[in-house]
Amino acid sequence: MRHRHNRKVTAITALAITVVAIPSAAGADLQDGLDNTPSGNADGKSIEASVGKPEGVRINYSGNGLGGSGGLTSVDTSWTPPACYYAPMYTPEEYQAYWAELSREFYSSGWPQDDKDLLRDNLEDSYGEKGEYPNYNIEKQGEGMFWQVVRNDAYPVEDQLACEYRTFFVEFGDPPPDVPGVVNISTLAELAYEQTRVPDTDIELNPDGDQTVNLATWVWLDQAAFEPVSVTASLDDYGLWATTTATPTTLTIEPGTSDARLHPASGECAVGGDGSIGEPYSRGRSGEEPPCGVTYLRATHATGSYGLTASLTWEISWEGSDGSGASLPSGVFETTHEITVSEVQAIVR
Repeated sequence: MRHRHNRKVTAITALAITVVAIPSAAGADLQDGLDNTPSGNADGKSIEASVGKPEGVRINYSGNGLGGSGGLTSVDTSWTPPACYYAPMYTPEEYQAYWAELSREFYSSGWPQDDKDLLRDNLEDSYGEKGEYPNYNIEKQGEGMFWQVVRNDAYPVEDQLACEYRTFFVEFGDPPPDVPGVVNISTLAELAYEQTRVPDTDIELNPDGDQTVNLATWVWLDQAAFEPVSVTASLDDYGLWATTTATPTTLTIEPGTSDARLHPASGECAVGGDGSIGEPYSRGRSGEEPPCGVTYLRATHATGSYGLTASLTWEISWEGSDGSGASLPSGVFETTHEITVSEVQAIVR
């Protein structure tokens, strides 16, 4: 109860240890369990959460951007997708069953009887006949869902805790409450970005295989391999969605050694007017400088292979179900290719 603050803290601690949840004294805020956390890797740049939605969260993902090899790295190191947010989790019947199981586990545990009584009191305050959500809103089954906080455990704890523990009910057709962290269309766009996976940057080389000192290596990308990809994140029952699209713009080459000359000198090969990046080598052009490529100046027999890194930059834009739209920071996906360079001075192509 409200005047038993110390007992409430004890009960919350006990429930946290047993990975369950408890309403706050106000009856509306709930401490979430650990099963609502998506996993991934957010080191300040990488956007590599697991593809698919966290268990129980009613956000659906679809699109051709879900099947690629890896996540993008944001070029804006100050931006990452949300570390926590509020999203629909349970129908009334599911929520009632959820609490029935958790409370049954807690009541059969070895925690003090006072804590068990406190849990009963708090559940009655929230879901009893006179609670904020009488009988877990069973009468509204099929008309709405309970929303809870979702935390991404790939982020630091202090970022995850930016969203306080709370639970609220939103009927279908109603907008979710306008409070920080509640999923809206722009949040869905960010979550779709987080789930976007692009193909490996598999460059084509000529010569194919081992390269030759002082002989230009032509580099290009198969156009079919880097078409735009999209992911849609949606709350279908609420009619909200956002589609995030990644479009390749620039291929950047890093030769893996200072003993090399890039073409162009910046190492940045832009997308051409026909949508291509670089050009395939054709016979008779051996004396030309490639529009995208590298010339190695030293063989690898004494150093080992060079790690040529091909980084493809993808511009990110989104559009939402209400006609809104904007851009998000560009992302980069890179692939490293081991290159062996010989000292043969001439070769017939």
